[in-house]
Amino acid sequence: MTLIKSISGIRGTIGGAPEEGLNPLAIVKFVAAYATFIKNNPEEKSNKIVVGRDARISGNMVKHIVVGTLTGMGLDVVDLDLATTPTTELAVVLEKAAGGIILTASHNPKQWNALKLLNNKGEFLNAAEGKEILEIAENEDFYFSQVDTLGKVIEDSSYKQKHIESILNLSLVDIEAIKAANFRVAIDCVNSVGGIIIPDLLFALGVKEIFKLHCAPHGNFAHNPEPLPENLTEISSLMSQAKADVGFVVDPDVDRLAIICENGEMFGEEYTLVAVSDYVLSNTPGNTVSNLSSTRALRDVTVGYGGKYEAAAVGEVNVVAKMKEIGAIIGGEGNGGVIYPESHYGRDALVGITLFLTHLAKKKMKVSKLKAIYPSYYISKQKIELTPSIDVNAILEKVKQKYIQYPIADIDGVKIDFPDKWVHLRKSNTEPIIRIYAEAKVKAEADGLGQEIIEVIKGMC
Repeated sequence: MTLIKSISGIRGTIGGAPEEGLNPLAIVKFVAAYATFIKNNPEEKSNKIVVGRDARISGNMVKHIVVGTLTGMGLDVVDLDLATTPTTELAVVLEKAAGGIILTASHNPKQWNALKLLNNKGEFLNAAEGKEILEIAENEDFYFSQVDTLGKVIEDSSYKQKHIESILNLSLVDIEAIKAANFRVAIDCVNSVGGIIIPDLLFALGVKEIFKLHCAPHGNFAHNPEPLPENLTEISSLMSQAKADVGFVVDPDVDRLAIICENGEMFGEEYTLVAVSDYVLSNTPGNTVSNLSSTRALRDVTVGYGGKYEAAAVGEVNVVAKMKEIGAIIGGEGNGGVIYPESHYGRDALVGITLFLTHLAKKKMKVSKLKAIYPSYYISKQKIELTPSIDVNAILEKVKQKYIQYPIADIDGVKIDFPDKWVHLRKSNTEPIIRIYAEAKVKAEADGLGQEIIEVIKGMC
């Protein structure tokens, strides 16, 4: 059994002895610490916390423990029950709540679950806030409410529709163009909450023909829930059978979006953000942000429109901070995460689907042809395992010095920008491993660059 505590929340496999898995004792301690953190904020006027969950099997059990703990700490709970991560984020803002908790292990298999914590803006907590909560939990520095000051539970199932309506009202969404295109759309919602909201969103956009895969939200994921090519063979086959124009695949909490071309080929998760940004920038030129491990294609497209591109450290909270710093009009991560501030500062596959369909309708071309207009890059993902005695930070510093003649970013590991390619080295927080991401125009060159760095590191060890 596994329990991982980090500044972004706790996640783990269900069951096990105390401190081994994500069990009721661990959940109570962590939620009580979060509630204490909220109550300790002298500027916070609200007493409400929004709770939403994906459809994984353990979700209902975890939700009852979370809700019981929050009310036991004297906080009122707005219970959305089954809701996407972006829906929960929006609800925090609309409810003027003090924060929110999302019960989802994102792309992890069904035995996993997690608690992701939000502030009163519906955004993930920063590192300092997460560290404070971990310290409160470790010290058990919390106090439960007396009977007369217990919180109450407000069940609210309206936020699915509120989320859809907020997307329909975005300035760059053209419902009439989507209707006129008569798209045939295939979707794979991996037996989670996407199956509840995506068909309704598509219908509201005027899509009449929807071909569904795994839309029943029972949590027994029909395949590995991470939307990677090797897990998407079913929808790839469905595209030709259904003569679909485009396919959309989401992860269990619907903050990542993968797109499938009409011929069954992958559009590429890295290019979800690129294509949506192309549409946004073509109408409202401005700046963009993605993380250090995302494709250079976003930079190329942004510069083409006269905007400025900047990279942030890996992690949604870091991307959002950089977006606010430079006033970016769109940003996200190369895992299919689109962040569009006009909607909210959170990855939202529903916003991604809607803007992409508008873009496709206006371009009047097949998805495969649309993909071909963007700069073509390939990202290689490798890793090197080291012995526990090796100082990983020292190794990264040596690599940095070896390639000092090239532009280097060291806000999150070491990223070396060569003229026509890049490589990004990040150390694992839990293992003596360095993850190595390399991007180049062709696969062989990206793989070769990754191997070159591995050999350099081996020589240093």
